[in-house]
Amino acid sequence: QVQVVESGGASVQAGGSLRLSCTIRGLSFSNYCMGWFRQAPGKEREGVAAIDSDGSTSYADSVKGRLTISKDNAKNTLYLQMNSLKPEDTAMYYCAADRREKLLLHELHFGPTAGSYNYWGQGTQVTVSS
Repeated sequence: QVQVVESGGASVQAGGSLRLSCTIRGLSFSNYCMGWFRQAPGKEREGVAAIDSDGSTSYADSVKGRLTISKDNAKNTLYLQMNSLKPEDTAMYYCAADRREKLLLHELHFGPTAGSYNYWGQGTQVTVSS
């Protein structure tokens, strides 16, 4: 039984910050890679950031230096710290996990790919106003 629940989404002005949280119950963080994805209406779901079991991370170019993925194994919680937010960051943000310990080579270079992740949450909305 795997349960993925995101929280922390809100409306914020450009330049502001948010921290998204994702509790993932029913799996061991030592055996899973995890990622954040986002999707705006009418657009494809895109990878934002990913982290493997050892803490190695990868980011989409559009968020490097502004968003930071992290995790707390003891709390079974994944985080996305979002700073210097831009209107283009507006989207539904999804948390996902995949049963593997290491990020794929393409993820290390380009961030996570949605098709590589098996378990998904229902999303939390982030809206950034100009």
